[in-house]
Amino acid sequence: MIPFNKPFLTGKECEYIADAVKSGKLSGNGDFTKKCQNFFENHYGFKKALMTTSCTDALEMAALLCDLEPGDEVIAPSYTFVSTVLAFIRVGAKIVFCDSCKNNPNIDPEKIEALITPKTRVIVPVHYAGVACDMDRIMDIANRHNLLVVEDAAQAIDSYYKGRPLGSIGHMGCFSFHETKNIIAGEGGLLTINDERFINRSEILWEKGTNRSEFFRGEVNKYGWVDTGSSFLPSELISAFLWAQIENLDTIQNRRKEIWLRYFEALQTLAFAGLLKLPVIPEYATNNAHMFYVVCRSLEERTELIQYLREKEVLSVFHYLSLHKSRFYTTKPEHRPEYLAETISANEDELEVKGLDLPECDHFADCLVRLPLFYELTDSEVDYIVESILEFYSSKS
Repeated sequence: MIPFNKPFLTGKECEYIADAVKSGKLSGNGDFTKKCQNFFENHYGFKKALMTTSCTDALEMAALLCDLEPGDEVIAPSYTFVSTVLAFIRVGAKIVFCDSCKNNPNIDPEKIEALITPKTRVIVPVHYAGVACDMDRIMDIANRHNLLVVEDAAQAIDSYYKGRPLGSIGHMGCFSFHETKNIIAGEGGLLTINDERFINRSEILWEKGTNRSEFFRGEVNKYGWVDTGSSFLPSELISAFLWAQIENLDTIQNRRKEIWLRYFEALQTLAFAGLLKLPVIPEYATNNAHMFYVVCRSLEERTELIQYLREKEVLSVFHYLSLHKSRFYTTKPEHRPEYLAETISANEDELEVKGLDLPECDHFADCLVRLPLFYELTDSEVDYIVESILEFYSSKS
């Protein structure tokens, strides 16, 4: 079976973990954590970078930094992972879901402004598959309405919008180093701060609500409890693992891009024939080759394709389900704005929120399928996967 994902080890991970163990400094904010943070700040120009135990933790820090009041509204795409919105629900916000673009799963900026109310405080664009949302338009909307923007850049390391690194454009950005990402640490995440207003407090939240970071820099003569927070910083073992990946970032990226392009070129014939759709990379965006997906014409066709590939010993998978149709969101009106208070039965097994129709999101939830993409995937394996897909569609055409 060709797996969907296989974590890539550069060869230095265990050595650096051993170095961290020998140093006697295993808790957070040691040498490897600082090396990782310095790299992200210097290489990508983030004003502040803080390693976290996960992207979920980075999002939760961002939600706290937004200083929301219960009932405040946050606009986010429905086609995303639950962590994107769960962080804001935990601080009492109500979630307003926005539809995807017609030609890619990113949030549609054309539909954001109509969702803004006097209670709106934050927009959370998600850079799906590492491909940038239209950030100029999103930031323009945010600036005109005095809103904060938190970029969910979980999949977007080393990807750019008009030459600017993703995660550096909004007020904050959140990255993931989960084992399915381009560079990994098993788990692990990163919060980037691009607005100086939030830098000092971000360190306090990161250090369990204390001004410990200021103490270690010699800025105060003792530290104490000054704010809310949690143990968001990761152990040195996570950062040591990640440092080995960072050292090989260009090598990893180059190979992933080769695989992505091989898929894209080989499947063009099916796209030209209208049998499936390929990823769209807008002119303003770069491609970090986080993921290669195709969009089938129906849920039934996608199900058949996934099964056919499994029979060929290829593991392909679908992705997100529409969050606005989730059991949690449809059964808990307290997490929705008042105008979306009513829940109705779509059929015997499903519930829907009355007045909430996001057809593009639902289309991607039903029709998108992800193909294997990892560093050690060989050209011959890619060719075999493509040949299997061509065989499947030869019967369809």
